[in-house]
Amino acid sequence: MRWALIKAAVAGTTMVALAFLIPLGLMVQQTASDRAFTAAERQAAALGPALAITTDQDPIARAVASTDAGAHDRVAVHLPSGAVVGEGRATSSDIATAGGGGGVGTVRSFTVKVAGGFALLQPVAVENARVAVVEVYVAEADLTHGVGTAWLVLSLVALGLVAIAVLVADRTGARIVGSARRLASAARSLGSGNLTVRVPLDDARAQGAPEELREAGHAFNTMADRVVHLLAAERELAADLSHRLRTPLTVLRLNAASLGDGDAADATRHAVAQLEREVDQIIRSARRGREETPAVVLGCDAAEVIRERVGFWSALAEDEGRPWQLAGADAPVQVPVQRGDLAAAIDALLGNVFRHTSMGTAFAVDVLATDTSVIVLVGDAGPGFDDPDAAIERGAGHGGEGSTGLGLDIARKLSEATGGDLALGRSAGLGGAEIRMRLHTGPAEEPARAGRRRGVRPGRRRAARV
Repeated sequence: MRWALIKAAVAGTTMVALAFLIPLGLMVQQTASDRAFTAAERQAAALGPALAITTDQDPIARAVASTDAGAHDRVAVHLPSGAVVGEGRATSSDIATAGGGGGVGTVRSFTVKVAGGFALLQPVAVENARVAVVEVYVAEADLTHGVGTAWLVLSLVALGLVAIAVLVADRTGARIVGSARRLASAARSLGSGNLTVRVPLDDARAQGAPEELREAGHAFNTMADRVVHLLAAERELAADLSHRLRTPLTVLRLNAASLGDGDAADATRHAVAQLEREVDQIIRSARRGREETPAVVLGCDAAEVIRERVGFWSALAEDEGRPWQLAGADAPVQVPVQRGDLAAAIDALLGNVFRHTSMGTAFAVDVLATDTSVIVLVGDAGPGFDDPDAAIERGAGHGGEGSTGLGLDIARKLSEATGGDLALGRSAGLGGAEIRMRLHTGPAEEPARAGRRRGVRPGRRRAARV
């Protein structure tokens, strides 16, 4: 933008300068020419009194030599007798024309072109009604004396005007660009998760930012405050909903305590205790969010999250006699999603296995990492999907009591938010269903991919896993 303003200033100032300075320069040139001929007329008029007194050559020669032009051999006097005092340059015909052919009735003054310049022929009436002609030579250099200096001064003035215009445009552009860059930087920072960033409006006003950009900064700050308030309300809602789970968890914990001894009883108590810890963690995280607004950290170690969630579900798998396998989750793998969101998606995929396959059915989780993506494969040895297209539709599942139809949609949204996708198929190793969740880890892809569902056919509502 600064370069655009500078170019516009240079173009505009140059056109204005040319529009004024070129006519002014031509006028200076014409003035110099007029000044030279006016000086020649004065030199010719200075000899009029001498010619009125006498037409003798010696006195006229002394009178010519006394003038400035005569001292430089630029004045000649053509006497009526035909004699010439000084160095004449005009032709005899021009002299005769200026003298009116010897009569005073047709005399006239004019200028003729001669070698190296012009000659001003000025007739002067002398005694006995005769006419003498005074010739004053005007050199070419006299017609342009001072014009080159005038053009140089005018050019310097034009360059000065252009330089001032460029300086003003640059300063104006710097204020505009600086304000726009601060606004863009704040937007990028907010997009990366820093909810505390704001546009300093006082500094923008002090630095002369345009009113429109200050209004945009105020709108940005209002939006950021609104986002913080919405997140706070979301945390409060999450805390309240989690707190409501305490009563049924307390009942479960008391019932588990009365189960006595045994592996099943110990596993049940362990699961209840772990569930209580998860609920407490949700409540503490939500309550902390009310006191301060930390920056949202995007990104987590997918391998660590997957190991943790598979470990959580392994206790239930052992109770139900389900063989399970985890592969590819040994090395850290960074993905551009929050830890809680990834954990929720993994829980949804593993929960489908336990809900829609019979006890004793094996399942496996594989993690594949490439340069641009992380692929999570969850397969089982169950019957598979009757209709994969309907299974992935939001809210289309009919998995029985407790099924909301949102499990696969949670995983789909998470994968598409990174530029990846969610695909359903058949497991090559176990023979049952397989869900492939691909998380894109490379440069951001086009937003058009987000929200796009692969193979979705609206209106179909067949029984499917969710």
